[in-house]
Amino acid sequence: MSIHWGSNWGYGVSNAQRQFARRLIDDAGASIVHGHSSHHAKGFEVHRNRLALYGCGDFLNDYEGISGYERYRGDLSLMYFVDLATNGDLVQLRLVPLHMRRFRLERASTADAEWLAQTLDRESAPFGVRVRRQPDDGALSASWSGGEGAPRRS
Repeated sequence: MSIHWGSNWGYGVSNAQRQFARRLIDDAGASIVHGHSSHHAKGFEVHRNRLALYGCGDFLNDYEGISGYERYRGDLSLMYFVDLATNGDLVQLRLVPLHMRRFRLERASTADAEWLAQTLDRESAPFGVRVRRQPDDGALSASWSGGEGAPRRS
């Protein structure tokens, strides 16, 4: 399910958003809740082995040059690669950091990818998700506690 919600800037995820995402998973059977509105990536959670993305950020946009929000790094983007089991459970989540400039995307620098990893790790940790940059290819991977307390890794 894809939902346009939340503020454009800032990392906060309201209790209402979390409750709604969890109801979509618990009651409507959603495997992925794709939240969008923010112009930068926000934290995410895995609830009952289902993915709730609270703000995916922009993939490409026409906001380049808007000032006052540089600390959120709206120039950085992510490709989300989600692997699901046949029952809809999240098996693996990989994120590829990109840098956007003049309507073009290129791989993010090591420093930018590390900044994204640290930011997403900080923002997702309260939801039980950890994010790390992979040294071999620079992609980000997520790990989380499974629904029954078993560790899940991606």
